[in-house]
Amino acid sequence: MRTLTGVGSTPLSGVGAARWYRPEAALTLPDRPDPSAVDADAELARFESARDEAREAIRDARDRAAERVGEEEAAVFDAHEQFLDDPELVGDVGDAIGDGTPAGHAVNDRFAAAIERFEGLDGPMAERADDLRDVRDRLLRALLEVDSVVGLGDLPDGTVLLAERLTPSDTAELDPDAVAGIATVSGGRTAHAAIIARSLSIPAVVGVGEPLREVEDGDDLLVDGAAGRVVVDPDPEACAAAAGTEATAVTERVATADGRPVEVAANVGSEAELPAAADRGADGIGLFRTEFLFIDRDSRPSEDEQYEAVAAALSTFPDDRVVVRTLDVGGDKRVPYLDLPDETNPFLGRRGIRLSLDEHRDLFETQLRAVLRAAASGGGADSTGGEGLAVMFPLVSRVEEVEAAVAAVESVAADLDAEGVDHAIPELGAMIETPAAAFLADRLAERLDFLSVGTNDLAQYVMAADRENDGVADYHDPLHPAVLRAIDRTTSAAAGADAWVGMCGEMAGDPALTELLVGLGLDELSMSAVTVPAVKERVRAVDTEEARALADEALACDARSEVGDLLGIDGA
Repeated sequence: MRTLTGVGSTPLSGVGAARWYRPEAALTLPDRPDPSAVDADAELARFESARDEAREAIRDARDRAAERVGEEEAAVFDAHEQFLDDPELVGDVGDAIGDGTPAGHAVNDRFAAAIERFEGLDGPMAERADDLRDVRDRLLRALLEVDSVVGLGDLPDGTVLLAERLTPSDTAELDPDAVAGIATVSGGRTAHAAIIARSLSIPAVVGVGEPLREVEDGDDLLVDGAAGRVVVDPDPEACAAAAGTEATAVTERVATADGRPVEVAANVGSEAELPAAADRGADGIGLFRTEFLFIDRDSRPSEDEQYEAVAAALSTFPDDRVVVRTLDVGGDKRVPYLDLPDETNPFLGRRGIRLSLDEHRDLFETQLRAVLRAAASGGGADSTGGEGLAVMFPLVSRVEEVEAAVAAVESVAADLDAEGVDHAIPELGAMIETPAAAFLADRLAERLDFLSVGTNDLAQYVMAADRENDGVADYHDPLHPAVLRAIDRTTSAAAGADAWVGMCGEMAGDPALTELLVGLGLDELSMSAVTVPAVKERVRAVDTEEARALADEALACDARSEVGDLLGIDGA
């Protein structure tokens, strides 16, 4: 029995037979011809054809990923399409072809240079190299006429997949019922492939390094994603120990060691994800993304279709709260049939509640009708039952937006009442994603029942760093003191208005940050279902006073690196 160490990506364990995945073997290029023998025009045409084929494959992969793991995770493929159309990369490949390099070699050479540049950087930027590899491999498959991601969706049951690294496309193809685990030589916890593996609830350990190469096909392996280790030829005791390190699902609600209750809910991007959230012991749904009802179709969903989706969430969690986010499109989320305007900077344009209150008011009111009807069946402010339904409005930046949204709810309720349709008023809240919302949190809390911090966008707007722009990836960090102060301002403001505060951004699901978030005053944490047990376990170990002292220290820091050192987080 040998133990190899890496970075745990999915806090689950699995046992199975090793199987190496080596896609590079199918992408071997022929020897380079003499430049004078290369027909540059023909090679340029082949390259453009390969780009078209790769673009179609990326869109197909995005659709499949959205269906399996949700829109949020599938958005990585939008970035892949941007790489495919990057003028510098495309121009470099074209120049190389013009100088007598065949298309395949030109793609390989130019992408290799870009990949090397990313690998030389720190943090999330280095991990974007895997996204570039994904795009490069799609182009090479098209040029070499090789089938895409052969066999990954049809692996035998009990497979532990080993690879140098896995791309997002590779990972999205895996069947979690067949794959017992993943282990890679390279890669990090925040790489897109690792995020997709977590969404699929596949045990994963990444960055194991050179010792993993000594493992052979067929070897028995234990992948312990909680402890970050891979055990070769594990004995029964090792398997039992791994099962002990994996946090078990806790169905009851939890509290800190000194008795402060903290809800631990799940983020859900489709109806298909609801059973997994319940199985992992989530205290309801802290973010029900409704975009899945609108995206990847030719027409808007009906009121009844939306009602059924919300009702399904409520029936899955009859004794808990389900927080529905109203339609959040615009920015990086395009809906063709809505004819959204082209904007120079869509993240600072017409998205979220801005669209709902303006040109798509009818869409907003239809969604509210469905939600209020569902609230009557599952609990709301005017009904009995469990915690019931809550609704939150995305990308709020003005008090007037909240007042208009609340007025829209009241108007829809009046219409339903006049029609004799059963309905209830749910809890109402706003997402804190903009600096304006954080500064106005006290005013918003006076008008609402709750606030929910969306750290992915909050970090983007506080730090003025587009989260899709690799050139400023180091700035986009929710642990920066400026972002932490925005969160603290929000919780402090809400405390004075009797409103509860949740968090549904990526950082809520990191157990290493649980004590900090409790110290900052969060009442609810919502995350990918797979991390719910680990966070619940961590909440139970937290002392509230010690957590507040930790938060105060973090708020006093001047730099993100200081916060990382304080929390003992590697790579800070």
